[in-house]
This record gives sequence, C-alpha cells and structure tokens, in this order.
Amino acid sequence: MTQPRSIRPVGPGLPVDIQAAGLLRRVAALCYDSLLLLGPVAIYGFIVALTRQQAGLPAETAWGSLGLVFIPAAFFCWFWTHGGQTLGMTAWRLKLVTQTGGPLSWRQAIVRFCAAWLSIAALGMGFWWALFDPNKQTWHDQLAGTFMQRVPKPTGPH
Repeated sequence: MTQPRSIRPVGPGLPVDIQAAGLLRRVAALCYDSLLLLGPVAIYGFIVALTRQQAGLPAETAWGSLGLVFIPAAFFCWFWTHGGQTLGMTAWRLKLVTQTGGPLSWRQAIVRFCAAWLSIAALGMGFWWALFDPNKQTWHDQLAGTFMQRVPKPTGPH
C-alpha cells in the first residue's frame, strides 16, 4: 500500500506536514453523516406535515425544498466551523482545515457546501478530482480554500 501524500499549508508556526485524506475515507464519512441526517430531515418533514395538516411533505413544495437544503447545510457548516469535524469525519479520523491550517469561517463553510453540490452535479467529477490532485483536494476544497486532513491515531492508553 502506498503512503498517503502530504500537503503543506501556508503560514508561520504551522505543523510541517498534514496528511491529506483519500477519497474513499471521505465518501465513507459522507455516507455516515448522510445516515445521521435522515433523522433531522424526517422530524422536519413530520413537523411541517402536522402544521400543514397533510399526510406527507412533497419535496417539490417550497417547505420541502427548504428543509432538504437548509438542514444538511446547517449540519455540515456548523460542524465545519466548530472543530472542523462532523460526526462521520470524527469516526473516520478526518478534519477540515483552511489552507493555513486553521478553523473554517462561516463563509468558507457555506462556499464549500454549495460547491460540493456543483461537484456532485458534474457527475461527481468534483469528488473524483481528488484522485488526481497532488494534495487530494476536491473542487469544493479548492474553491473554499480548505484541506481535508487525516487525523493520526491516538497514542498511549485510552
């Protein structure tokens, strides 16, 4: 097995190397987070259906679309700006940082979230790009100025 490539974030006083995360690990974390999002989206749909007195929430309504966009956006952007890790990223030992190795701003998180949809809309090419990029960055990483790094395994007794 080949050794993962390393990236060098710019800025004084930063770690020498940050190990870049591979595509498979990223997709695994995204699948984990997608499963976690099913609960809040279902609860949102149930609440809206109750308040509208309907049996379900058609996705093509404004309320349906709002929930399907806002809930994942709030989930990902909040976690990315508060520690750089979603629950799936924590489980797969990933952390999102800026090009300088610091925490993301809300602006960067929103740009990254929106650009990720563009990456998906282009038949996933924005994600596949990580396989060819020397720093394993996706399109949305490049547009938002972020790096997905692998978190080293903890050492010592637990």
